Amino acid sequence: MPKASKENIKMIANNKKARFDYFIEDTYEAGIALHGTEVKSLRMGKCSVKEAFIRIEHGEVYVYNMHISPYEKGNIFNKDPLRVKKLLLHKYEINKLVGKMKEKGYTLVPLQVYFKGSLVKVEVGVARGKKLYDKRQDIAKKDQRREAEKDFKVKNLY
Repeated sequence: MPKASKENIKMIANNKKARFDYFIEDTYEAGIALHGTEVKSLRMGKCSVKEAFIRIEHGEVYVYNMHISPYEKGNIFNKDPLRVKKLLLHKYEINKLVGKMKEKGYTLVPLQVYFKGSLVKVEVGVARGKKLYDKRQDIAKKDQRREAEKDFKVKNLY
């Protein structure tokens, strides 16, 4: 049996806005350095990556504005919900990302947070910003697809 099918993946948070605002060129899977109460809070699904962004500083990758709600039974052990969290990537992956970031118009965004087995992972996307007309095209495509599905559904009912 393949290893990938053994590991169960449980979604915690998804960043739909990132896919709307950016063209995702490439994705990486990164671990994240967390404290115990943060992991417990994530197990309860209390996480938001809507406003989050990623920076590379001194050869290390950090995620900013990723909100993990305080664990209700954590009292003094709870950390600041918006603290800067370190992402765990291999050195060669970080070097690739640094090279991409030097190109004009590229940025790093967290796409989703999920459990892979017992580990918390963050999917990092190398993204290029969309212009307003690109967003309008995406909306038009979605509307066309929705209309086509509706027509198909109506035809299949009779």
